[in-house]
Amino acid sequence: MLIALNKPYGVLCQFTDRSDPPRRTLGEFVDVANVYPVGRLDCDSEGLVLLSDDGALAHRLTDPKHKTAKTYLVQVEGSPSDSQLRRLREGVMLRDGLSLPAQVRSLPNAPGWLWPRDPPVRFRKTVPDAWIELTIREGRNRQVRRMTAAAGLPTLRLIRTRIGDIELADLQPGQTWIVDNSH
Repeated sequence: MLIALNKPYGVLCQFTDRSDPPRRTLGEFVDVANVYPVGRLDCDSEGLVLLSDDGALAHRLTDPKHKTAKTYLVQVEGSPSDSQLRRLREGVMLRDGLSLPAQVRSLPNAPGWLWPRDPPVRFRKTVPDAWIELTIREGRNRQVRRMTAAAGLPTLRLIRTRIGDIELADLQPGQTWIVDNSH
């Protein structure tokens, strides 16, 4: 079984939390036994999370040797210059080594389908922000945030929209759907 979830902002990518008070978890949105997240999204990120009971499928989607593409919509602080986008396309040096090159394109505006974030991203009149679409083929911890920061474009909002050929489509935050089993 493969389930797609649009993980809301502020939700842990796990089913339990032992902190006091407990934080929101995937269990609030997925009531299916024996499924586990395929990869992770940090608490501050939103968007597509896959859950599965198929270990081989999970391995194929997350093992770095398979280089499964993951696409993100990223709101960044600043206005991306050609040189900043080129750095992302060529790979940036992170504390754990050079990232693989990313596919990146600047977007003229936030997509019209995008839901408002709760709480909203901070707004500053004197600091512009912009949207980029970024695709990576590895999955290091907080990699997209670290890559954009290394390029001089700190991430304000991060939404995963695609893993391999599975898209977020029109799922709203907290909604799930069963993905066709041919994956």
